[in-house]
Amino acid sequence: EDEELEELLGPSPVAMGPGAQRVAVVHPAVKWGPKKSPLTTADLQIAEAVALVETLPNWTVLDRIIIPTKNPDKKFIFGKGNFQVLTEKIKKLPHVTAVFLNVERISSLTKKELEDAWGVKVLDRYTVVLHIFRCNARTKEAKLQIALAEIPLLRSNLKNEVSQLDQQRGGSRYIMGSGETFLETQTRVLKEKELKIRNALEKLRRKRSLLRSQRRKREFPVVSVMGYTNCGKTTLIKALTGEAGLQPRDQLFATLDITAHAGSLPSRMAVIYVDTIGFLTDLPHNLVESFSATLEEVAYSDLIVHVRDITHPETVLQKATVLAVLKNLNLPSHLLDSMVEVHNKVDLIERYKPTEENALAVSALHGHGLEELKEEIEKKILTATGKKILTVNVNLEGAQLSWLYKEATVQEVEVLPEDGTARVKVIISASAFGKYKNLFPNSKIFMP
Repeated sequence: EDEELEELLGPSPVAMGPGAQRVAVVHPAVKWGPKKSPLTTADLQIAEAVALVETLPNWTVLDRIIIPTKNPDKKFIFGKGNFQVLTEKIKKLPHVTAVFLNVERISSLTKKELEDAWGVKVLDRYTVVLHIFRCNARTKEAKLQIALAEIPLLRSNLKNEVSQLDQQRGGSRYIMGSGETFLETQTRVLKEKELKIRNALEKLRRKRSLLRSQRRKREFPVVSVMGYTNCGKTTLIKALTGEAGLQPRDQLFATLDITAHAGSLPSRMAVIYVDTIGFLTDLPHNLVESFSATLEEVAYSDLIVHVRDITHPETVLQKATVLAVLKNLNLPSHLLDSMVEVHNKVDLIERYKPTEENALAVSALHGHGLEELKEEIEKKILTATGKKILTVNVNLEGAQLSWLYKEATVQEVEVLPEDGTARVKVIISASAFGKYKNLFPNSKIFMP
């Protein structure tokens, strides 16, 4: 099994090498029509494209070029005149090795035509984001999900390769004695590879499901922390948990794997914070789909905390992007309705007050607003899980105290030596509370 896994995670034919790249970033600016986003500008869009390139080690941006277009879906993306202007600009750039065209996907045919015209590699958002993912992948699961996301690229390259071979030799040839054409053989090999990757991911998913059910038994509430890439999720989790080993990085897609971190709420209730992959505008659908196994974890959480970098000029668009992805994950409606919105990095804005109702202003870096956030999380968790915080009077000679330690979370024990009893503050689920009342009907219960 390990050998097969190593083979699946072997060098990818579509992976870009680790070498340096000198990149011209080109943004097709749609002037009007349905393809134009009302929530952003061409300058902000190209700034994000530049940030993606600068995330990669040894990649440098030589130039950023905004060229207008009416229809970015046509073969050459730009009109004839603008295409010529762009080609001249690219040809004049010293030692350029690649052009990053800031569109979601370009077809293999368009890619080939553009590479022939410009004499350098042409990359789209899919290729660049996938390369960033490859550089940041640490676990087998993340690497498998990237291998799965590469399959559409491999298919597209294969069709292009076959059409070139056909042109060269006048029609496809059968592979000797097999009765299959080259395209059929390669398509079958790709299909088998995809199936193996999906099976390997399914095994990991089942393993995670087992871990999840063990966590459920122990009744740890789970809070998924989500947001646009580089909004400060990891910094916030570090601030909420005090976990010294967490090292947030100021870069896009620093977190690819789901990681779980233990923290506690004001009532001392233990809670697990889950750090998730960040989102991106126009994150290609295949990439989101390949990471659905990771994002599936979110559906099983008790609460979602949506972190926003409120200082970002595109914060409204970023919020819309995150909410659109969450809707597509088919999450239970109660999770979407109870979501806590956090406006992060408020230390960078003087006297910041959230305009959205129920949003909480915090600075994860400086600890501002964290107590209010923890209180809000606790309130929502108690509602979501049906847990109660209450105080009960127990007889120290009976089995009540040991039962509570086993079945609930004991917060405080105040011994009353004069009558051999104790006041015990507990966090208890509705089902355990029902059992407690049946087993110990004479116990005094004090609701807060």
